[in-house]
Amino acid sequence: MSAGSTLQLALDLAGTFVFGLNGALTAMDVENVDIVGVVVLAAITALGGGIIRDVLIGALPPAAFRDWRYLAVGGGAGIAAFVARRLWVRLQRSITMFDAAGLALFCVAGTTTAFAAHLGPFQSVVLGTITGVGGGTVRDVVIRRVPTVLSSGLYAIPAACGATLVAVALGFHFYSGGIAVAAAALCFSIRMVGVHFDLNVPASHPSENPTATGSRDRP
Repeated sequence: MSAGSTLQLALDLAGTFVFGLNGALTAMDVENVDIVGVVVLAAITALGGGIIRDVLIGALPPAAFRDWRYLAVGGGAGIAAFVARRLWVRLQRSITMFDAAGLALFCVAGTTTAFAAHLGPFQSVVLGTITGVGGGTVRDVVIRRVPTVLSSGLYAIPAACGATLVAVALGFHFYSGGIAVAAAALCFSIRMVGVHFDLNVPASHPSENPTATGSRDRP
């Protein structure tokens, strides 16, 4: 296995694990979800972005079904989170942190995969961004809440920034493990800064009180 493919696999599996933890922690915030539900939502969150990526580039069946390690890592993350659930209850912020970490790792992995499939730089950035936000979007749809990518301006944007750095490095032939780490760190940092300072892009229906019901629903 070449160094490039080893790095790609490492990014994919690392992203799968942290997104699996995120999906499991999110599931444990939902009422009446047992261990099966936790593991299923962990796997959906962990594998959703990669499956979407592979379907779009025509890599069928998706890597999640060709390599047993993806399912094992995604499901294993769910089991680990459930077993240590008392610890995670004390670390509620970890849900957002794992989501940001998964977003960062997958935007890098998705972009490199797209570039390897001979897509152009712009298309690779788009696919890298989709890979990053895909798992979280599927997760939110399953638990019937507005997907984060549609309600948070600093969700897709950090993924696009990280993917752009990777695409530029690949296009000019100076991509390396250091660039991959830098791109993931860039995406993670922008996402966490947005969370910390509650930054967002303009909303379609802004409200001075974000907890209040929308005025558009009033008579």
